[in-house]
Amino acid sequence: MKSKTTALVRRLAREFLRPHVGRLLVALVCMALVAGTTAANAWLMEPVLDRIFVEKDKDLLFIIAGAVVGLAVVKGTATYFQSVLMTEVGQRVVADIQRSLFARLMRADLAFFQANPTGTLVSRFITDANLLRQASSTVLVGLGKDVLTVVALVAVMIRQDWVLALVSSIVFPLAVRPVLKLGRRMRRVSANTQAELGQFTTLLDQTFQGARHVKAYGMEAYETERAGRLIERLFDLASRAARTRSKAAPLMETLGGVAIAIVILYGGWQVIEGARTPGTFFSFITALLLAYQPVKSIAGLNTNLQEGLAAAERVFQVLDVEPEIRDRPDARPLAPKGGEIRFENVRFAYRAGKPALDGVSLIVPAGRTVALVGPSGGGKSTILNLIPRFYDVDGGRVLVDGADVRGLTLASLRGAIALVSQEVSLFDDTVRANIAYGRFGADEEEIIAAAKAAAAHDFIMALPEGYDTRVGEHGLKLSGGQRQRLAIARAMLKNAPILLLDEATSALDTESERQVQAALKTLMRGRTTLVIAHRLSTVVDADLIHVVDRGRIVESGTHAELLARAGTYARLHALQFAA
Repeated sequence: MKSKTTALVRRLAREFLRPHVGRLLVALVCMALVAGTTAANAWLMEPVLDRIFVEKDKDLLFIIAGAVVGLAVVKGTATYFQSVLMTEVGQRVVADIQRSLFARLMRADLAFFQANPTGTLVSRFITDANLLRQASSTVLVGLGKDVLTVVALVAVMIRQDWVLALVSSIVFPLAVRPVLKLGRRMRRVSANTQAELGQFTTLLDQTFQGARHVKAYGMEAYETERAGRLIERLFDLASRAARTRSKAAPLMETLGGVAIAIVILYGGWQVIEGARTPGTFFSFITALLLAYQPVKSIAGLNTNLQEGLAAAERVFQVLDVEPEIRDRPDARPLAPKGGEIRFENVRFAYRAGKPALDGVSLIVPAGRTVALVGPSGGGKSTILNLIPRFYDVDGGRVLVDGADVRGLTLASLRGAIALVSQEVSLFDDTVRANIAYGRFGADEEEIIAAAKAAAAHDFIMALPEGYDTRVGEHGLKLSGGQRQRLAIARAMLKNAPILLLDEATSALDTESERQVQAALKTLMRGRTTLVIAHRLSTVVDADLIHVVDRGRIVESGTHAELLARAGTYARLHALQFAA
C-alpha cells in the first residue's frame, strides 16, 4: 500500500503539479509569511506582559501596537495571495485532468465504451476530478502553511523553554498509528463511493433517456425503488466517510488537552516559584494554543490525501487505457482509387470461443452497391464495423483498394468512409453544425448544397430558425425521417468514396422512407456502397446481395438469382411479403 501510495503521489506531482511549480513556490513564500507572522504574534506576548503590564513601559506600548497592526496586514495579504494561487492551481489541475481524460477517451476503442457505462465515465470527469482538486489543494496548503506555522511556533516554544516544549509534544506521536489507519479506511470508503456514484449516474442517464418507455410500461415505482436503493447505499457510504473523517478530531482534542494541562502544571509551577516570568509562560502557551489548530489539520491530511488518491487511482485507470486499434509505425495513408472492399477468409469474435464471423470472404467492387441481408445476429454489422477498423480481425484480411486496413493510417481510412446508420448521432447543436460534422471547415454554400442533395433543405427552412435551429439532445426535436436526412446530408458533405449504410431506413414510416430512399440514391451514385438491410424491398436493385447467417456467407447473387435459388433469401423474402 505504501509503495502504491508513493507511486500515485509522484505521478500526480509529475503530470499535473509540475507545470505549476512557479505559482506553488510563490504560494509557499506567502505561507511562510503567514507562519512567521503567527509565530511573531505568539512571541509578542512576552514583552506585552513583562514590559507593558508589569514594568509599565509606555514607549513600548505604541511600538507593539504598531507591530501587531503591521503583522496583521502582512498576514492578511499573504493569506489572500496564498488562497488565490492555491485555488487557481487546484482548478487548473481539474481542467488538466479533464482535458487529458477527454483526449484519452477520444482515442479509446469502441469496445472500451461498450464495456464501460456512461455514468462511470462521467463520474471520472466530475466527481473524481473534483476530489483530486480538493485533495491537492488541502494537502499542499497543509504541507505548506500548516507545517511551516507549526515549525515557527515550535521554534518560539523552544526559545522560551525547550524542556517545556519537549514535555508538551511527547503525547502527539501517539496519534500517528491511528491517523494512518483512518487514512487507509477512508481510501477504501472513497473508492466504493465513487463506484456507486458511477452506477447512480448511469441509472439516471438510462432512466431519463428512456422516460417514454418507463411511463408507457408503468414502471415509475420500480425505477423509483431502484434509484432509492442506490441512494441509500450512497448515504451509508457518505455516513461511513463522515464518521471515519471525524474520528481524528476526538483523538487530537484529547491529546491537545493533555499537552495543555502538562504545560499549565509545569509552567504555572515555575512562575509561582519565580523560575520564569509570566510573559515567558504566556508567550509559550500562546504559541502552543496557536499550534493546536494546524496540528489538527496536519492530522487530517492523511485522510484527505487517501480520499484524493482513491480518485487518482480511478482517473489513472482511464488515462492508462491504450487503444488496441491504432496506427502501426509503418502505416501509410490510403490513396483511394475507387474504394473496392475485399474480405479474405475473415474470422472475428467479440468474446473468445464465440465467433461472430467464421471465414467470411466477399468483394464490394468499386462504384457498386452490395447488400448484406439475413437473420439478426448473423454478423452483418460486424462485417461493416471491420471496414473502418472499429475492431480488428482475428484472422484473414480486410482490404480497401488492395491495401490491408491494418497497414493504413486511421485518419486516411476513416476519411474515405461515410457512415449512415439507423441510430443517427445528432448533437445538441444547430442544424448547420450537425451537417458540418461531415467535413470540418465547410462553408455555408457547401452545407446548403449537401442539405438540398439529401432532400433536407425544405424542412430545414421551415424550422423556427432555419439552419440555426438547435436540434435538441440526440436530435429529439426532429422527426425520424428528418434526423436521417440530416445524417445523409452530413455524409453528402463528407463526399467519401466509400459509403456504409446500416439499416438506414428500417425505423421510418412509409413517407419518410420514400424521402430518405430518394436521398440515399443520390448519395450512393458513383460510390462503393455496402448496405445492411432487413427490409428486402430496399435492396432489390443492389448489384450483389450476400446472405449472412451465423457468421458465414450462405448465399450470394442478385435479387432475381437468389429468388430463383429458393434458399434462405427466398424464404426471408416470402416471409416479408406473405401478406
